[in-house]
Amino acid sequence: MSTRTATRSARSARTSPARGRCWTRAAAAAGRRLLVASSDKAYGDQTELPYHEGHPLQGRHPYDVSKSCADLIAHAYGVSYDLPVVITRCGNLFGGGDLNFNRIVPGTIREALAGRRPVLRSDGRPVRDYLYVEDAVEAYVALAERAHEPQIVGGAWNFSNEVRLTAEQMCRRVLAACGRPDIDPEVLGTASGEIVNQYLSSAKARDVLGWAPAHGLDSGLVRTVEWYRGHLGHAASLAA
Repeated sequence: MSTRTATRSARSARTSPARGRCWTRAAAAAGRRLLVASSDKAYGDQTELPYHEGHPLQGRHPYDVSKSCADLIAHAYGVSYDLPVVITRCGNLFGGGDLNFNRIVPGTIREALAGRRPVLRSDGRPVRDYLYVEDAVEAYVALAERAHEPQIVGGAWNFSNEVRLTAEQMCRRVLAACGRPDIDPEVLGTASGEIVNQYLSSAKARDVLGWAPAHGLDSGLVRTVEWYRGHLGHAASLAA
């Protein structure tokens, strides 16, 4: 784990549970339903995959623990104050507007569009699933609209396109979407303090909500690359 990643994880471990308490208190005071946008990281390391909503929350690394704690706090407020709480747990989100270039999708796009090799801090083998951000928004809306229903309220919901890829496979899919399949990533193998394999089952959302992602992985990547072409081109023109 890099110093920057460790610092960000420690900050999240302090702030995520605190934010969760503030939101749930505000919702309880206002009598509003509350949707908590959590993450698959809340499940932590599990021997059985894919993650299902019934898996225990057992984050071990700082960022993962922050998500586990925030989810537990939200659930506790829901039970204690009869508050209509629902929790979403998504795979790794990607899409336009993400300017954290340490993340695999924006970082790979920026390097590919500049004709450079993207860098993978891991050994390229950790497995993740990815969800286009517009699909995540539609999932949030679909869940929030039904959060008052008895079979919906109080539960956690996984949302994923259920396509499992290693970090290197995902990087190469992004490179292909950029029109640069000829570029090979530089694999450092230096990352530590991360869950090796994590991916979700969306069977519950599919069966109960009738939800499915509107965009496939590659379609979402094409739309994402186009956003970065415009953004990075505009930024370069301003710098010129």
